[in-house]
Amino acid sequence: MTVRWNPQGSTVVSVSQSSRHNFSKDQVDSVLLVEGLGVDGDAHSGTTVQHLYKMRSNPTQPNLRQVHLIHAELFDELAQDGFEVRPGDLGENITTRGIDLLHLPEGTLLHIGPAAVVQVTGLRNPCRQIDRFRTGLLKAVLPRDSAGKVVRKTGIMGIVLAGGLVSVDDEIRAEVPTGPHRRLKCV
Repeated sequence: MTVRWNPQGSTVVSVSQSSRHNFSKDQVDSVLLVEGLGVDGDAHSGTTVQHLYKMRSNPTQPNLRQVHLIHAELFDELAQDGFEVRPGDLGENITTRGIDLLHLPEGTLLHIGPAAVVQVTGLRNPCRQIDRFRTGLLKAVLPRDSAGKVVRKTGIMGIVLAGGLVSVDDEIRAEVPTGPHRRLKCV
């Protein structure tokens, strides 16, 4: 499994949070990641699932979606297609640049800033709310590859293994697990 990196390093472009279950999150100067919970003060923080749709089916399942990360390169790509999307607009907590999030294997450890560690659990599965935000955006973030397979571009999810403050311009270092690698699935 090949993961592409920016030779100048991978960084945090923006951090966002919201205490409410709304679609977009507010950009802030920094977020505090809390071990085993997620982003302090965020509606999706908790040991059990906090996603409203998933709570309806089984509210006791573990929260594999404590932190949502999206690559800023997606926003660049969407802008070329005529969509204006800014950090936090799609509900992510951390916007990155220089790391190929979508091709990280399951279990990758992301060391973010001086202390925080997020373990990658899977892909975010975008829903119809994206089209309510920008008409036609769902199709743009769920294209098909040359083999006809759907490609989910709306970032990855993870759990917090080590807490810490995460701020804009913090460095991100990925620690890919030893093989065999498992491709990310929706969580």
